[in-house]
Amino acid sequence: MKSSIVTKVIKVLLPFIQVLGIYVILFGHLSPGGGFAGGSILGASMIIYRYLNGSEKTDAKFNQSTLLKTVSFALILYGIIKGSVFIGAFFGGHSLIGTGIPATLISGGFILPLNILIGAVVAIAFYFIATLFEEGDTGHGDVRD
Repeated sequence: MKSSIVTKVIKVLLPFIQVLGIYVILFGHLSPGGGFAGGSILGASMIIYRYLNGSEKTDAKFNQSTLLKTVSFALILYGIIKGSVFIGAFFGGHSLIGTGIPATLISGGFILPLNILIGAVVAIAFYFIATLFEEGDTGHGDVRD
């Protein structure tokens, strides 16, 4: 049973929670936070949105197929970027991306894009886990098939 007071407060706070999650992802290399912390905040906001608006409206907004494609793309891109970092470290190509100006947003080389990718993966994974607990099914049939 949802309280109308709680519903109204959550509707007001939800955009601020999402902005906080994005901030933590973007500035994680300059302050405490990063991809995992910001992704968990964004994932929690997606879960709260689902609780607030119901599964039908949320499923229309957050299409599972699109979310799975996003996670897959983010993980592949993460692997490519991380692989280039290791190749650069071992074979002398570390000047591929500059270090930037210290204490600015673009100052950590590949850390910012990696934080963004990890944030997307964590947010969607948290959302999927919550949906599985709520519905008890992935929608792809029985596992034993």
